[in-house]
Amino acid sequence: MTSTAGPRAYLRGHTHLCSHAKAGTHVELKNSTVGEGSKVPHLSYIGDCQMGTDVNVGGGSITCNYDGKHKSRTTIGDHVFIGSDTMMVAPVSIGDNALVGASSCITHDVPAGALALERSQQTIKEGWATGYWKRLEKED
Repeated sequence: MTSTAGPRAYLRGHTHLCSHAKAGTHVELKNSTVGEGSKVPHLSYIGDCQMGTDVNVGGGSITCNYDGKHKSRTTIGDHVFIGSDTMMVAPVSIGDNALVGASSCITHDVPAGALALERSQQTIKEGWATGYWKRLEKED
């Protein structure tokens, strides 16, 4: 089997899909290598990235490769799982066999075999929205 690119996949310059690699629906790849058997299935941007073999990138994930002046690279090792809605802020490396939890913003290197999580604690303020809507009604 060869590599595949889904509908509305945008493969920009210097992009390489290795054997059995997949760029799915609404995926944009730029100046990146997607390793053998690796998948970027949907709704993701991967730019300036070297991706190893058998990587799975969850939907809505991006590499943040531009700081307004310079482009930086992201390196993802072999057998890595990137959870959905993850931001990888380059320059950053994710080691072999690592797992990145969904909705993480990765700003530091992740060692091989590690679990990386970056989330703030969910806060619930009971009744806050009700009061907000009432205040807006009074302004009308």
